[in-house]
Amino acid sequence: MVYIALPKEENRRLVFYLAMEEYVARYMDEDDCFFMWQSDPTVIFGRNQLIENEVNMDYCRAHGIQTYRRKSGGGCVYSDRSNVMFSYIAKDERVNFTFNRYINMLVLVLHRLGVDAQASGRNDILIGGRKVSGNAFYHIPGRSIVHGTMLYDTNMEHMVGSITPSNEKLVSKGVQSVRQHIALLKDHIDITIDEFKAFVRQNLCDREITLDDEAVRKIEEIEQEYLTDSFIYGNNPRYSLVRKGRIEGVGELEIRMELKNNVIKEANIMGDYFLVGDIDNRILQPLHNVALTEEAITDALPERLDDIILNLRKEDFVRLITSNETIIQP
Repeated sequence: MVYIALPKEENRRLVFYLAMEEYVARYMDEDDCFFMWQSDPTVIFGRNQLIENEVNMDYCRAHGIQTYRRKSGGGCVYSDRSNVMFSYIAKDERVNFTFNRYINMLVLVLHRLGVDAQASGRNDILIGGRKVSGNAFYHIPGRSIVHGTMLYDTNMEHMVGSITPSNEKLVSKGVQSVRQHIALLKDHIDITIDEFKAFVRQNLCDREITLDDEAVRKIEEIEQEYLTDSFIYGNNPRYSLVRKGRIEGVGELEIRMELKNNVIKEANIMGDYFLVGDIDNRILQPLHNVALTEEAITDALPERLDDIILNLRKEDFVRLITSNETIIQP
């Protein structure tokens, strides 16, 4: 695997590295590429999440924490310079296969360090039952992109405060609770964060390509999309009905619909799920002008949904969208 390096070390925004992934995927003809990066305190939320549901913007502004959206699914993540972010780009459209391969590679690296790590759930790596790494993925034609965290260390108060209410008592309790569920790699290895990065690179990569200044310029152009308000905050259409629920192995789903005479006119699906297929053409468009009944929705949707949203069974989705447990919007 080839390591992708920048021509010089600079303190970049987190979204520069997301744009760098896209550049590698679109313009470099390598089978497997990998690089590592770190950022100033930042909250990064998933492609299909609502920022107002996930991020405590007042806390972030007060503490200088940046907020950005990524193009992969999954949940909200806090990152700072005490943890390491990984990016893996493969010449393969089988995003599930690529994702599993990436997770297994990281687990093997940790094993080589003497850490008893295991893959778990949809996207996590655990040490002793505690999460040390969360990961997400998406794909463009011909390429799969996987990225994730590795918690060497982190600012626990910022991690909790940026994504939970800023009431001091709640933050204090939140830090205690989160600390019981996450692992910090520094507690399990006797090397510095820079030594850890060098070990990962040595074990995963056998050669290096250094990008030139023209490549950096193109990355900066791609980065501009991530900085627009329309991408960060999204365009939330009108809706009159919301169905919300958690489906095991899939994640939190919030289905927002505009109804007229109990017929779906518009629909959107928010949440921390992982996309593996074309949600617009295979789920959202087929729901247009369909009656909000179990029979009509079952007939309108394709038989399989797990090749569109990871692990989603059609019967579970139909049950959620037609459930009476709703939030009605004025």
